[in-house]
Amino acid sequence: MEIHAEALLFDNDGTLVSSLESVDRCWTTWAHEYGITAEDFARVGLHGRPAAEIAADLLPADAVPEAVARIETLEVEDVAGSVVALPGTLALLAQLPPERWAVVTSATRRLAEARLDEVGITPKTTVAADDITRGKPDPEPYLLAARRLGADPARCVVFEDAPAGLASGRAAGMRTVALTTTHRADELVADVIVTDLSAVSVQVTADGVTIRTGA
Repeated sequence: MEIHAEALLFDNDGTLVSSLESVDRCWTTWAHEYGITAEDFARVGLHGRPAAEIAADLLPADAVPEAVARIETLEVEDVAGSVVALPGTLALLAQLPPERWAVVTSATRRLAEARLDEVGITPKTTVAADDITRGKPDPEPYLLAARRLGADPARCVVFEDAPAGLASGRAAGMRTVALTTTHRADELVADVIVTDLSAVSVQVTADGVTIRTGA
């Protein structure tokens, strides 16, 4: 399939990088500290959501700010050696002009930058949990990224691995490319589904980027 876009918008965890081992380790520690059971976790959506929303679903309101700060600290301190670039990520981003792409993540800016720095990715534009009032699956994060890049949302392409992120991109009126890095293909709704970014090629044009996939 071939898609022409003004801008490419990438989720981070599960799309550009893998931090699953770190996430599992840190959230297990956090849950133990706050008395959260496996059953508690099972009843809330975790993947692709801001930590503040997850904490709010699991804890009394007055405990949320401290709990969010704690999980952020745990994850930032666990970055070294625990985060790797997923296949195709670095090669693809190296071909893109800085003004044609952005990272749109449910992590805080501090955590997102720590993970991106670990693998040598330095985006010019990042939308993080700190920048928004409503996280994925709401369209706000992706609409904000398009606005910051000066791109028409209808001519943006979202790359995501999680259902919540794909729903956010669709709600923003954008085309979507799903990666099967953390979910099965039958769990994902997108215009195109690929294994990872190694299945995507790009060609920069005068007015944007042409994306090609094997799908």
